[in-house]
Amino acid sequence: MVPDTLPPPQPLPDAVPDALPRSRTEPDGSAVIRVLGYNVRSMRDDEEALARVIRACAPDLVFIQEAPRFFRWRKHAARLAAKTDLVVLGGGATAAGPLLLCSLRAFVERTEDVLLPLTPGLHRRGFATAVVRFGAARVGVVSAHLSLDATERAAQAELLLERAAALDTPHVIAAADVNETPGGPAFTRLSDTLQDCWTTAPWGGADTFPSAAPSRRIDAVFASPSVEVLACGVPTGLPTTDLRTATDHLPVLAAVRLGAGA
Repeated sequence: MVPDTLPPPQPLPDAVPDALPRSRTEPDGSAVIRVLGYNVRSMRDDEEALARVIRACAPDLVFIQEAPRFFRWRKHAARLAAKTDLVVLGGGATAAGPLLLCSLRAFVERTEDVLLPLTPGLHRRGFATAVVRFGAARVGVVSAHLSLDATERAAQAELLLERAAALDTPHVIAAADVNETPGGPAFTRLSDTLQDCWTTAPWGGADTFPSAAPSRRIDAVFASPSVEVLACGVPTGLPTTDLRTATDHLPVLAAVRLGAGA
């Protein structure tokens, strides 16, 4: 049996990305990866600051909300991926905004963009989904941005859980702009089925919005019970100016361990 050499899941000393466990694949095929959830407000703010924040987090998977959806949206997504040493995995306008980026460590099995039912008078929503492998660990991933309307948001939380289960993988990670705080119906529904990673292994900051003076935790990374959450939170040790000017949300960074599995 391979000994477990990982540091304790919490607490970690500093809210800077370097304090998190480094990405790696273990001899038994299990993998430690970093995942980042981030609402980028269509890249309308300081794009260079946005790229610096993402690079500093050294993620293996990036779950973006509010990616560019209109004129030359693929070019914008590709540019952000290039600036952050990542590649586009899926999503964007074809998922109504959610986007997935990944490092070259990821072996991609499949991707699917999902459009959700349209409620007249409200914005179209969707999911960017994929199944990827790191070492011998398979994980299904979902990036989501839930509705501003409470009734629709609750229904979309159910659809997210259904879509995550349909990926049929040993592990699931979802990151979302939930558009409500913990205790709300949609947030509660998600965290009743999946781990709210910040609650499981808090590290760094909690509140994610607005970036200039955060007072609400409306963005979160969720994971299936099979995922070992090592740490999760807002990396507050990054330059404050970059965090405030990159977009109107703060990023949520998590380090997790995925066991090997078919």
